[in-house]
Amino acid sequence: MNCAPTNPCSRARRRRRTAAFTLAEALAALVFMAIVIPVAVQGLRIANLAGQVAAAKGVAARVAENVLNERLVMGDWQSASLRGESTQQFRTYRWFVQNDPWEEGTLRELTVAVYFDVQGQEYELRLATLADPSATLTETNTPATTTAGPGGGTL
Repeated sequence: MNCAPTNPCSRARRRRRTAAFTLAEALAALVFMAIVIPVAVQGLRIANLAGQVAAAKGVAARVAENVLNERLVMGDWQSASLRGESTQQFRTYRWFVQNDPWEEGTLRELTVAVYFDVQGQEYELRLATLADPSATLTETNTPATTTAGPGGGTL
């Protein structure tokens, strides 16, 4: 079959030749992908780390609050060194209680420092409250906590 320039057969061949990518366009696309893919993967890694740290900090805050409450209720918060470990959700949280004088009066500042590792990096969370050494067990205050609800308000 012989295709003349006005014949639809030759127009289809020309269209097929012009619809292909050139080598330069293909290489430009590969270079673009070589730049974009590592940046996207790094962004996903950072987002993953932020999520894991946030979840671990939430657990560390509960550990610190439990330790403070327990020490205040048991009355042993005046001991020289209180330290321990708590394993929650396959992660170990190391904690210690620091007992410092408060600026005014006889109050004491109790601080619980909780240490935990996420992806090989150590993080710290501190929670503090005031305690009165002269108060009886029923007069001792526990730390105040606020929980944010779904709309951002407090529960």
